[in-house]
Formats: sequence, C-alpha cells, structure tokens
Amino acid sequence: MTTSEAPNYALYEHAVGYTMFKIKAYEDIGQIQPEVQSAMTDAQRFQAIVQVHAFEPFRNTEAALENANSIADGVVHVDLLNFLEANLPKKKKKVLLGVGEQRLAASLVEAMPGLLFLASWPIELMRGIRSHFRVLAKDLPHAQLGKAQLSLGHSFSRAKVKFDVHRVDNMVIQSIALLDQLDKDINLFGMRIKEWYAYHYPELIKIVPELYNYVRCATAIMDREKMDEAVEMKIKEILQDEQKAMTVIEAARTSMGMQISELDLQNIELFAKRVASLAEYRQRLHQYIKDRMEACAPSLSTLIGEQVGARLISHAGSLTNLAKALKTRANTPKYGLLFHSSFIGRAQAKHKGRISRFLANKCSLASRIDCFSDVPVSSYGEALRKQVEERLVYYEKGVVPKKNVDVMQEAVEEATVAVAKVLKKRRKAAKRMKMSRETISSEGATE
Repeated sequence: MTTSEAPNYALYEHAVGYTMFKIKAYEDIGQIQPEVQSAMTDAQRFQAIVQVHAFEPFRNTEAALENANSIADGVVHVDLLNFLEANLPKKKKKVLLGVGEQRLAASLVEAMPGLLFLASWPIELMRGIRSHFRVLAKDLPHAQLGKAQLSLGHSFSRAKVKFDVHRVDNMVIQSIALLDQLDKDINLFGMRIKEWYAYHYPELIKIVPELYNYVRCATAIMDREKMDEAVEMKIKEILQDEQKAMTVIEAARTSMGMQISELDLQNIELFAKRVASLAEYRQRLHQYIKDRMEACAPSLSTLIGEQVGARLISHAGSLTNLAKALKTRANTPKYGLLFHSSFIGRAQAKHKGRISRFLANKCSLASRIDCFSDVPVSSYGEALRKQVEERLVYYEKGVVPKKNVDVMQEAVEEATVAVAKVLKKRRKAAKRMKMSRETISSEGATE
C-alpha cells in the first residue's frame, strides 16, 4: 500500500459473524491517522469515520468454529467468500478492502483476483473497530456478543490444546532438543574434567577414553597414592574388564602426574560426579525419547530410528506438519537430517543420492501413517524398513525387490492384528483403573 492509499472497506471477523465496515474516504492516508487516533477513546467520533456496511451472522457455533479455524490457518472459507461477493460493490472502479490477517489477505488475492486487498493498512482503524464494536453493532440482529465470544473462545482453545496423552509429539520435540544440548554440555564438561584430572593422573585418558567410564574411574581413584583394595574393586566393577582394570591400577602406581592438594581433589570429585550424573540422565532421556517415539510415531521410529525421526519431527514443528509437508523441489542438501541414517552410511558412494531419495519417500509415508492412524503401530514401519533393505541389496547385487502392493498388503494384515492387541490392552487397563477407583471410593464410604 502506498501512502496515498486508504481502504474503502474493512473486514472484521467477530465471534458472531463477518462484518464489513465502510470507511470515510480520505485523499491522503496521512490525514486519517491523527483523526482516528484522537477518536479512539470516543465511540461517537469514531462512528463518523467507520460505519457498518454489511453483516452476516454464523449459522451456529460449529460454523463459527470452522470459520475461526480457517482464518487462523489463513484459508478463505466458503462463507467468507460468499459474504464478500454479495456485499462488495461491483460497479466501483477501485475497491480497497482492509484485512487484519496478512495470510488471509494473501489467500483472498488468489480467491478474488479482481479486487485489491490491503494487509498493511492503518492498524488504528482495526483497533478502533475492535474497541467500539459493541457500539457500532448496536443495530445488528445478533445479541449477546460477550457470550458468543466466550463460547467460540472455549471451542477454539479446546481444539488447539486437545491431545492424546499417548501421542504427544511436543514432548519429543523438547526432549530431542534437550538431548542435543546435553551432548554438547557433556562433551565440554568431559574435556574440562580430563584436563583437570590429567595433572594428577595423565595416563588414565589413554587407558579409559570413554567419557562416562573415565569420570567414574577418576571419582573412584581420586588420590592415586592412596589406592587400596576397595578402590581396585570399584575400578573392576566400573570397567567390567579385568585386564583393563589392572592396567589402570598399575599405571596409577607408576604415573608421572604431579602431586595435588586435598582441596583440588574435592573440587574435581564434585565436578566429576555432576558430569557422571548428566551422562546417566542422558541415557534415561534417550530411553524416554525411544518410548515416546514408539507411542507417537512407531512407523517412523522403526524405519529410521528414534533420534533421526525425532529430529525430523522437531525440524517440521510437529508430526502433523511433517506429514503434510509438500515437496519444495529444492536442491538436495549434502548433509541433511537423513545423512545420519545407517542406510546412507551402508550405501556405496554412487548410490547415496538414490537411496537418500528413496528413504525420504518412505519417511514421508511413515509419518503420514503415524499421524492419521487412530491407533499407530510399527507394522508399517517394519515393512518400509524391509523395502529400504531390499533396495540396498538391489543397488549392490541387482536382486529385484518385492512389489510395493504386495508388501503393503502384508503390512495391512499385520497392522490389523497389532491394532486389535493394542485396543485389547487399553480396554484391560481402563477396566483395572475403573475397578481401583471403585475400590478406593468404597473404602472411603466405609470409613
């Protein structure tokens, strides 16, 4: 919008329906802003600038919720399209309609190419319409605006926050982000503890290169000159290797490390325990992600692994976004998320691109199956994984894989049986929960 353009009409979406306001014409948009700003607190003065042109109430609460969801997604609903076509003047040469939602304005441009829509018009106008809508809409046939707003607000919010506790992909997104951060922190802290304790026992780094075992060994040994049988037993228990444990013990006795004070050892021990605790929590978090992925996206997890699958969901924003992702025809990244899959590593260099595209196709199918299945199971993921395995063999040896129709037919049969088992388990769990509640309530009544 240029500085000389101001909207003739404004679209306002309310809980009760669509309202179109006619805006007083100004030669220059710079003249409208001071007047609107001064009239913001005075409804009577604002009525001189904005007047109701048309109003179309929603048929019922379901229609209101449906239209609200369409507006939130930037989609032009049929009701809105009919309302605009019926009430916008057709004889005027130039009609500028102000729209508050930018994505909705872009969709309206495609739906009604003959009209001009403004998404970047004076925000004071929309603020004034929203503030004084009760006064502006006093002659409209729809009453009880507050109750309509409350009802639609509850319905809209309920639809947004409604979820199945067994399919919380948001937990997967947060957990995989935390896992990546933990990996960075543990590596950084591990380097710090190795450099710190190496002043006293430098040989331990080469003997025990694994970070978690190194930290535990350092915590068990501490002052290498005071090692006894109890410390030796701890080292053997940590390493689970008699020969390596004896190497650690012998190297500690002949180490060229310098003497270290008791205060330094105390600080090293505290820090080492924190690092070990982080490493243990990282293992528990990895298991948690695995369990969540099996519940949220079992087919995707079975196909490509829980970590890569979780990163795909995190990158898309949700499992639904991943399932609905459209092909962008962009250049294939050299090191994308799928690069970390074991399938890509096993493929020959000349076949990496082909197997990457094939794997991406199967991941797309798996995510859609997981997202839109009432009871997601891993049967489809296992079938898709076998297809990728067969494709690898085909590229290497030329063995023709099974047809996709036959593979999917077998997967459907296996999935039907698996879904029946899952539903049976859920019914039993619900029955046990109900019985336990009845028992607790009966005991409370007896007391």
